[in-house]
Parts: sequence; structure tokens; C-alpha cells
Amino acid sequence: MTDKPAMPPSDPSYDIEFFWDPVCPFAWITSRWVEQVVDQTGYSVDWRFISLRLLNKDKDYATEFPPGYEQGHTAGLRMLRVAAAIRDVEGREPLGPLVTAYGESYWDRPKGSGMRSYLSTHEHAVEVLTAAGLPTGYADALDDDSWDELLDEETELALSRTGRDVGTPIITFQPPDGLSFFGPVISRIPDPGDAVRLWDAVTTLAAFPGFAEMKRSMREVPQLNILGGITDAPESEDWASGHRVGHLASDRQH
Repeated sequence: MTDKPAMPPSDPSYDIEFFWDPVCPFAWITSRWVEQVVDQTGYSVDWRFISLRLLNKDKDYATEFPPGYEQGHTAGLRMLRVAAAIRDVEGREPLGPLVTAYGESYWDRPKGSGMRSYLSTHEHAVEVLTAAGLPTGYADALDDDSWDELLDEETELALSRTGRDVGTPIITFQPPDGLSFFGPVISRIPDPGDAVRLWDAVTTLAAFPGFAEMKRSMREVPQLNILGGITDAPESEDWASGHRVGHLASDRQH
């Protein structure tokens, strides 16, 4: 494919820009919370792109990430190419159903369902596109790396608003010049009654000019079927730089 369009500018008719990588569990959980907020407030979301694979393109996956991360990040990049092709032709509106369809096809599957080898294959993309009500021909964009320049540019846009020492998701409220922040990183979808209260708390903190960070590395295991299911008493794990402590090859050598 040739003559790819430039990255579209922010559309101020949307209340929220959500920069999404399809293989990040925390982006998925946060997206479901944002959908709750939208349902209760009437806000609108522009689903935009941030690629963990492109963000980490200069890193050595063998030493800086746990096993399997390069495969997962590449699967996310492949589906983002499909999403970019859809937006180019269909506009922004179909991306919400696409985000939902991809997430449900992955994160809602039971543990041990063999998704690692299936993720972002042509067959999987056709399944997702069908669920989202979109033409299955867009699956041809999975291997079209000419979309990567646009995806890289959009990733850089997100990072320009937060700084580089972050991951996914990134949210801008009242784009393009409103509040921008990484996360919030949450390990479970809130009860609907807590959704707007949590949103108000997050945006209140982000609006304070001197606020930079509130963080703890101990996290609940993400409450997702594909990672073992949902429980009222999840275990907590210590995380560093986007992965569980002890899961790097270098960690296991000490």
C-alpha cells in the first residue's frame, strides 16, 4: 500500500482520547472502566493508537523483557495496523466496537485456551472484525508495515503529553490541550457505582499543576479470565517496568 495519510489531528468534539494497545491487560481493564464512565456521563471517546512494540523498538527483548513479550507486543502492532486501515477508510466511530471485539476475543477467554499462538493471526483478525461488524478484508493489513510510520507518530504524540517513562494506556481528557496522564493502572474493572467517583478522583489529581505521580509496585493479579479468572481475594504481585519482578532472565540469575 502507498500514500498513507498523515496522522489525524485531535478532534475536540471528543471528550476523551484513549491511546490503546490491544495486548496490554491494563489498557483493556481501564478501557472497560472508561466505557462505564461514558455510559454515565455522556462523554465520547476517540480511540487512538500507541504501540508497545514501536515504543520498545530499540530495546533487547531477550534481556529487558520476560519471555513472550516480543511476540505479544508484535501481535498488538499487527492489530493496530488493521485499526489504522479501518480508521483511514471508515473514520473514527468503528474503533470503539473494534476495541471491544478484540478485547473480548482475548481477555475473556479461559486460561489455557491457546490464545498466544492465535493472537492477531489472520483467522483471529477475521473473528474480531466479524464481531465488530466490519469488513473482514481489513485483516489484510496485519502484515502491512507501511502503517507503522503513522502508528509510531501517534505513539510519539501520546508520549509528548506525558513524558516517555510510561506505558499504556494514556488518556487525554478534553483534547488536545486538556489533562493527559498514563493509566490509571487498575487491576480490576470497578463496580459501575464507583466508576464516575474514580474518574473524578483521577482527573482532580491530574488537574493539580504540581501533581506528578502516585504509585505502588504491588498490584493485584489482573482480574481477567485469560490470566486465571476473577476472584474476590486476588493475590498481589510486585511489578517493575511493566512486568512482574522475577520474570526477567537476569532476575533469575541472582
